Order: sequence, then structure tokens, then C-alpha cells
Amino acid sequence: METLFPLIAALVFLAILLKSIVRIVPQNSALIVERLGKYHATLEAGFHMLVPFIDKVSYRHSLKEFAIDVPSQQAITRDNVALGIDGVLYLRIMDPKGASYGVENLRFAIVQLAQTTMRAEIGKLSLDDTFESRDNINAMVTQEIDEASGVWGTKVLRYEVKDISPPRSILEEMEKQMGAERERRVAVTTSEGYRTAQINEADGDKQAQILRAQGTAESLIIEAKARAEAIAAIAAAIQGEGGTAAVAQQLAEQYITAFEKLAREGTVALIPSDSGDIAGMVSKAFTAFEKLKGQVDQAETIEVQ
Repeated sequence: METLFPLIAALVFLAILLKSIVRIVPQNSALIVERLGKYHATLEAGFHMLVPFIDKVSYRHSLKEFAIDVPSQQAITRDNVALGIDGVLYLRIMDPKGASYGVENLRFAIVQLAQTTMRAEIGKLSLDDTFESRDNINAMVTQEIDEASGVWGTKVLRYEVKDISPPRSILEEMEKQMGAERERRVAVTTSEGYRTAQINEADGDKQAQILRAQGTAESLIIEAKARAEAIAAIAAAIQGEGGTAAVAQQLAEQYITAFEKLAREGTVALIPSDSGDIAGMVSKAFTAFEKLKGQVDQAETIEVQ
């Protein structure tokens, strides 16, 4: 038992000694080593050995990107409206030595810097601009914080505004404005729909009238062509053998039919003096036809000359 105790003590001492000598740094991490109270080295990922009782690991840093919540604060816009605004800041430690010795409390300093920068940027904008220019606000805050915190060994990657809370009175006014805007859009849409409907109806009436006019014109043209063809056929038949006699007979029949219609429909009957002489009626019709034919032939001769 007495021999075992010194062995155990030696093993414990050896373990403590190895722990103070050997350092294994994980990936994306860094250790700041001080020798006799003064900065000595920055240990990056891998295996390292220290001088026992002389070297000391004073700071540990993660080189990964991390987020810092920026608490809500009051900011005054250019048009004197108090807004409650908060955000979140994303950054990474690029120089572990600067982050260790550049500032006492890195996170606290970054949050304070973000708040003061945000208040300054909001003071340059009106109320409407703060809602419409979030991307510009984020970019400006990111740039200014990055420039100011560069001596602390950090790199600000981006800043995001989480929430903007205007006063209740401003919210009520904004809701009224949005309601009026929606009503205006509905009125514009309704009027545009009515206007389009009226235009379509007028175009439909116009097209219908054009189609009816075209149909009437085509009908008249077809009817005129048919009458012209019928007249041409009659003229050709008259020029043939027996055509003149046939025309005379047709005229006589129409003459008799006309008087028969007058006698049936009218209250006064007009009876020609020669109604019993059918041959005379035919002769008169033939004579009238020949006279009319002679006039037509004479007119055609003059036109040719």
C-alpha cells in the first residue's frame, strides 16, 4: 500500500503536467497563449505543446459565424416619429488577437455599436422610408459597424432588421391609409372593367353592323347578277326563231291577267272596249313590242357610233 501511493501520485502529477503541456485545438477554433503574462502566440486547429507553468491559454475563440441579438430600442425618424426597432447581427472573428486585446467585452461592444449606428441611420430617414428601405438600412448599418469594429478583429457579415414598431396612433393612420388605397384600387378596377365592357359592346355593335351591311350588299349583288342573267337569257330567246311571237303572246296574257285582277279586287271595273277581240289585243301587244324593240335598237346604234 505504501509503495502504491507514490505511484498514484506520480501518475496524477504526470497527467496534470501533460494537460498543461499538450493542447489539441478543434477545427474553426483558436487559442491565445500568453507567456509570463504577455501575448506569445495564437494556436490554430491541430496539436500544440506549451511550456508548463510558463505558458498559459488566456482566451478561446470560435472562428465560426455567429449571431448577436440587438435588443429593441427607441429611434427617432427625420419627421420626429419614435419607432421601436430591433435586429440581429451576424459576424465572424478574423483576428483572434485583436478580439482578445482590442476590447474588454466584444459582444457588449458590438451590441452598443449596432444600436448607436441604427439610431443614427433611422434619424436620416422619414417614417415611410424606414418601411420601404429596409435593404438599404441593413446595408448601411452593416458597412458602418464593420468599419468601426475592424480594430477588434471582427468581420461584420450582415445586419437584419427584425421588427419596426411605430406608435399606435401611427398604426391607426396607416391602416386608414391602406383601407383608402384598397378602396381606390377597387374603384379603379371597377371603372376599368366597365370601360372595357362598353368598348367591347361598341366594337360588337360595329362589327354586327358591318356584317349586316356586307350581307345586304352581297345579297343585292347576287340578286342583280341573277336578274342580269335572266334578262340576258330572255334577250337571247327573243333573238331566236319565234321569239318575237312568244313575247307578244306573253304580253297579251299579262294584259288579260291584269284586267282580271282589277275586276276581282277593285270596286270599279275597267273593261277595255276591245276585250272580246283577243286577236286585236295580241296584235296591239305585238305592235307595242316591235316599237319598243325598234327604239332599243336605235339607241344601241347611236351608242356604237
